[in-house]
This record gives sequence, structure tokens and C-alpha cells, in this order.
Amino acid sequence: MIFLEPLKKYAVFSGVATRKEYWMFVLFNIVVWIVAATIDAMTGTYNLQMGYGLISGIASLALLLPNLALTVRRLHDTNRSAWMLLLFLIPIVNIWLICVIAFFSSRSDSRFRSGDVIQGSSFLD
Repeated sequence: MIFLEPLKKYAVFSGVATRKEYWMFVLFNIVVWIVAATIDAMTGTYNLQMGYGLISGIASLALLLPNLALTVRRLHDTNRSAWMLLLFLIPIVNIWLICVIAFFSSRSDSRFRSGDVIQGSSFLD
């Protein structure tokens, strides 16, 4: 299951991640968040002032490091450095970074890619 690959590589910041791997994990995160928010609402642990509950807060913390590692590997796949994550702190420039992660194609000549990775041909690979 491709959406669980980032959890197997929990804190691996080297290598590359395909678009498909990235978007499947984003979908997995959304499902986890919806389930956690539902459990928070049913158990009464949702805090309106903070905007999240106990279960969704724990889930967010548990998925923070895999999200960072996957984003770094996705940037490596587009032949960009992980330092570009700092661009998320600049309000207008972060839109460009989201487009890079989401839409730019995988680069077979990436300096971060090893020679054993097969380049996909579909939109999501």
C-alpha cells in the first residue's frame, strides 16, 4: 500500500518521493484527520478555542515527522534542496512551492536520485 510507504520511512530525509506517493499520503492524512476529529467530537475532547481535540492533536503530532520527511523527498524528486521548505514561511512565495511539490514532474537527472529508480510515465508517477 503506497500510502503507508512514508510511515515505513518515518524519518528518512534522503532519497526521492514520487507524486503518487505524496498525494496518496496526503489523502491518508485527510482520512486520519477526519476520523480523529469525529472521535474527538463523539468523546467531547474537542476544544473550540484551540481548534482541535486530544485525539486529532496526537494524530497531527504523530504524522508531523513523516510529512516533513515526505515533503523533503518530494523536493528532492524535483531536484530542489530541502532548504526550500523555509519558503513556506513567506506568504506569497509558499504558493509557488506548493505548485512545485504538487505539479512539477519527476526528474530522472535529479542529483538526489539513485540509478535504481524507474521513472514513471503517468501523471501521478
